[in-house]
Amino acid sequence: MARTVTAGPGPVRRGGRALAHGAGRVFGGVLRRIRRTTRAGGAGESGLSKLIELHAVNSAGDMLITIALASTVFFSVPTGQARGRVALYLLVTMAPFAVLAPVIGPLLDRLGHGRRAAMATSMVARAVLAWTMAGVVSTAGLGLYPAALGVLVSSKAYGVVRSAVVPRLLPSRTTLVKANSRVTLAGLLTTAVAAPIGAGLHFIGPQWPLYAAFVVFLCGALLSMSLPHKVDSARGEAKARLRADEEASPEPAGIPGKKPGLLGVGPSVLHALQGNAGLRALSGFLTFFLAFLLREHPVGGLSGAVSLSVVVVAAGVGNALGTALGAWLKARGPEIIIATVLVFALSVAAAAAGWFGLLTVAAVAAVAGISQSLAKLSLDALIQRDVPEQVRTSAFARSETVLQLAWVVGGGLGIVLPLSSPSLGMGVAAGLVLLAFLISVRGLLGAARRGGGSAARVA
Repeated sequence: MARTVTAGPGPVRRGGRALAHGAGRVFGGVLRRIRRTTRAGGAGESGLSKLIELHAVNSAGDMLITIALASTVFFSVPTGQARGRVALYLLVTMAPFAVLAPVIGPLLDRLGHGRRAAMATSMVARAVLAWTMAGVVSTAGLGLYPAALGVLVSSKAYGVVRSAVVPRLLPSRTTLVKANSRVTLAGLLTTAVAAPIGAGLHFIGPQWPLYAAFVVFLCGALLSMSLPHKVDSARGEAKARLRADEEASPEPAGIPGKKPGLLGVGPSVLHALQGNAGLRALSGFLTFFLAFLLREHPVGGLSGAVSLSVVVVAAGVGNALGTALGAWLKARGPEIIIATVLVFALSVAAAAAGWFGLLTVAAVAAVAGISQSLAKLSLDALIQRDVPEQVRTSAFARSETVLQLAWVVGGGLGIVLPLSSPSLGMGVAAGLVLLAFLISVRGLLGAARRGGGSAARVA
């Protein structure tokens, strides 16, 4: 008997060790497969794989914070009070967008030799703010908003630096469109994984998604410093401008006369930015209008939560599909892609205005995701093509600011519109795209006819 008791734990221990060994092999195999995927196409040699992994971590952390804030600001209160809170939150989000170009852009230009440190600082700042918000998220007091503002500023600063870093890590025979698609797709995949994890943590307590975000962002800070040293190279860079007639002082080396700005390097970037702004406004409008509308007036005989879930899934699938298409398309004409998705989005939004229902609402959410992804990838390709490397960091800052402000404007319209007329809301959505179409499509098609992208490395 004593021998049996003594020997009893032996098989248990061996079984536990075997189970742990098997789980470790499976986990290690998954990690190796992910690493092989991120390193494919020369990304491992160029260093792009490290940026892909960093952006995946960044997206997971942002999603965890989004879940924590959404559960407090939106879902935990009645609709009328939620609209007021979301309006306040939307006003808070305008601040980082308004200062991104005039303040953060030039600051990042001066940090040309410290891009890795800038991204690491963004991660550490969000880690600290996530920990801070964890202490007040349960009460949803006004103290939550300054911390949320800090998170947004840090997140947008990271996004600007990341956009400027991608061309420096571009593998040979890989286009900017495809590289950006791979980075964005990695972020979407980790977002899809982080969302249910964050929701599960929220059931334990509203602060737990924020604690998880704290850990994720600390890991992101370490990954930021592991990027290749060439990320910090800023030889000959200068500040970009939105006006072509501003005086250049001092004049950057190798660029005689006036410094090139976003409007001074050709019409394609301007018209592409106008088209993207319309699609980004559509995204912001649908985000808030449908969130409140489906909460009060579910469609398809479903509950409000299920109706909203269908739309969210459709938008997520559309976003992922657009990103994947961007990786596959030979984007020889990014202007044509933007014009095409504008027509596509306008048609589906108009159909939703005429025949409002679960199918059309899900379709407009999916098409908005596809269109926004493809249009943004094409805009990035045009900036790569038409904006000299010396001013590309600020160019990305300026374009990102315009797009995020468009999202805020669209979201504001979605909040103030009455919920009693869904068709009116979809009509406004179609009007936002129509305005962008009228402003930009003629210039886009004209630039495409002139062959503005023939010399670009975007295919």
